[in-house]
Amino acid sequence: MLVRTLAAATVVAFLSVPALAGQCPAIIGQIDAALASTPGLSDDVKAEVVALRDKGEQLHNEGKHDQSVETLQQAMQLLGQ
Repeated sequence: MLVRTLAAATVVAFLSVPALAGQCPAIIGQIDAALASTPGLSDDVKAEVVALRDKGEQLHNEGKHDQSVETLQQAMQLLGQ
């Protein structure tokens, strides 16, 4: 029973990494679209969003998808998304 549970947990863990990897580019696209369609952002907020977006993309490229999604979601929150 324990072996089955561990095997199932391992499969779920391996399947979740590609799912997170696929989220990153989608969120980056959402951020880019929101930046283009939100002209009233202050320069400070826009700079912070762009910095978080760039950091999220870098983390994605490094294979750190959990951290990338968290960082990109912070940028989305600043955009009110």
